[in-house]
Amino acid sequence: MKRRLQRALPLVTLLALLLAWEALVRMARIPHYTLPAPSLVLRTLAADGGSLAASWWFTLEITLGALALACAGGVLIAGVFALSRGVERALLPLAVVLQVTPVVAIAPLILIYVESTTAALLLCAWIVAFFPILSNTLAGLRAADPQLRELFRLYRATPWQRLRLLLAPGALPYFIAGLKVSGGLSLIGAVTAEMVAGAAGRETGLASRILEASFRTETPRMFAALLLLVLTGVLIHGSLGALERALLGRWHAVDPKD
Repeated sequence: MKRRLQRALPLVTLLALLLAWEALVRMARIPHYTLPAPSLVLRTLAADGGSLAASWWFTLEITLGALALACAGGVLIAGVFALSRGVERALLPLAVVLQVTPVVAIAPLILIYVESTTAALLLCAWIVAFFPILSNTLAGLRAADPQLRELFRLYRATPWQRLRLLLAPGALPYFIAGLKVSGGLSLIGAVTAEMVAGAAGRETGLASRILEASFRTETPRMFAALLLLVLTGVLIHGSLGALERALLGRWHAVDPKD
C-alpha cells in the first residue's frame, strides 16, 4: 500500500499544480493570451489535433532518426577507439568539438550546405545526441577488469573477440546511461534546429507550430504544442527506462522504482 502511494505521489503533485494553475487563472481573470488555463489548453489541443498530430509525427521522426544514428555512430566509433588508441587520439578531439559547439551556432551553416531541410534538421539533432553515447560507451569499454584483460591476452584472443566477449557486455550499462541522456537531447536538438531554421509549411514539426502561434499571439496553441513536446520527452524517457530494466534487470542492480 505504501509503495502504491509513493508511485502515485508524482501524479497527485502534478494534478495539484494543474488545479492551482486553473484556479489562479480563473480567480485573477488572467487573459488567455497571457496565460491560458489548463482546460483551455486541452480544448485547443482537441480542436487543433489534426494539424498538431502531423507536426508531432514529423518531430518524432527527426528525434528517433537522430537517436538511431547517434546509437549506431557512437557505438561503432567507441568500439574503434577502444581497440586503437591512435585512432582515438586522432579523432576524439573532433567529437569534442562537435559537442562543445552550440547547435544554434552551426545550424544556419548546415542549412546552407544541406539542401534538404529535413536532412539538415536530422543532422543537427544527431550532433546534439551523438557525444553522450560515444563518451559513455567508450568509458564502459575502458572499464573492463584488468585481470580479465590479461586472461584474454594469455589466451591470445583476437581484438574482435576481446570486444565481443569482454568489453561489450561490461559496457552495456554505460551505453544505456548514455542512451537515456541522448534520448532527451535528440528531442531538444530537433526542436532547436527547427526554430533556428524558421521552417514553415506542412512538412514541419511542433517547433514551427510554436513559432507560428507566437507570431499570431495564439498562446493556448503554443501551450498545446509545448504539451505535446513534454509528453514526447516523457514517453522517450519512460521507454528507455523500460529498455534498461529489460536488458539489465537480471544481472545488474536496477532500482525497480526508476
